[in-house]
Amino acid sequence: MWEFLSSIMTPIHAAISFVLMWAYRAWSMLLGPDRGLTWVLAIASLVIIVRTLLIPLFIRQINSARNMQAIQPKMKAIQDKYGADRQRLGIETQKLMKEEGVSPTASCVPLLLQMPIFFGLYQVLYGASQGNAVGYFFVHNPDLVTSLVNAKIVGARLAGTFMPVSPFGATQIVALVLVALMTTFLFITQKQLMGKNTNPEAMTGQMAQTQKMMLYVFPFMYIFMGAVIPIGVLVYWVTNNFWTLCQQFLMIRNNPTPGTPAYIDWEERMIKQGKDPKQIAAERQAKRSKKPGPGTGGADGRKPGSDGGVPSRGPGGLPTGSGGGTGQDSGGAAATPSSGVQRQQIQRQQPGRQTRAVRKKK
Repeated sequence: MWEFLSSIMTPIHAAISFVLMWAYRAWSMLLGPDRGLTWVLAIASLVIIVRTLLIPLFIRQINSARNMQAIQPKMKAIQDKYGADRQRLGIETQKLMKEEGVSPTASCVPLLLQMPIFFGLYQVLYGASQGNAVGYFFVHNPDLVTSLVNAKIVGARLAGTFMPVSPFGATQIVALVLVALMTTFLFITQKQLMGKNTNPEAMTGQMAQTQKMMLYVFPFMYIFMGAVIPIGVLVYWVTNNFWTLCQQFLMIRNNPTPGTPAYIDWEERMIKQGKDPKQIAAERQAKRSKKPGPGTGGADGRKPGSDGGVPSRGPGGLPTGSGGGTGQDSGGAAATPSSGVQRQQIQRQQPGRQTRAVRKKK
């Protein structure tokens, strides 16, 4: 088993040591070699490069989790209807997932693929900070390991740790600052996800209580773990947590989950820009589930703007109907709800929350 894991991690260690080596040499040309700041920027560059390469996996993971959340009402309806018939329940559940293009394992696979890379990052940096070369390019360039071990940033050794505390000095101070930063970034990331991009209905029950407990448990664990982790590894961890925070902020702002507080904010921004949020959301969902989206024509071959239920587009990109501008088609059915109705529909899913428009009127 160990040989199998080693065979997987060896090329990952080699790739990481290669990127870190060239990042260090690039910054050395600007700042000089064997400096703590040079190594800090090299480590930060390594994290940025790796996380940039993993963006497609991150997007796939987020989309899969969002699709699973979106079909939860339909899943509940199936459970209520076929709860007593386990076989039929399984058949209908699989049928629903196939129709919606959703897989319960799709959100886990990208995360599993990322884990060896993050573990490899930690091993290479931890080994180097302890004077042990991990990775092909560190093994064949021992001067890099020596440079990292001896490097200092504001008086703190990158290979040093908070423990032992005696004597208390620059290493302990820098370690405290880094631990505080990575803990803060983690807390804000989790709080942002739970408060802005989670359906209020999902924040009730045992699952919600578990999530709230972990919101405080994980940062608390970071404090103890950070006491024995070298400064160089803490730099990696802080950079990684900050990247995750920024990446999630952009995702929640630009592509929030329907039925969440972030979705209301996004919807109002789209309306102010003269866009139809309902249309955008439908096109995104169709793309994620690989179904024909609005404006592309459906299975019946009807074209956009016909009587097939796809609204025509008016000035500013907003939907119009043939019912005298009331948003209705010739049959009197609503083609696309108005902006106010859209907000009210989402509002009903979020008790106690008001839109900006309502708050301004008050």
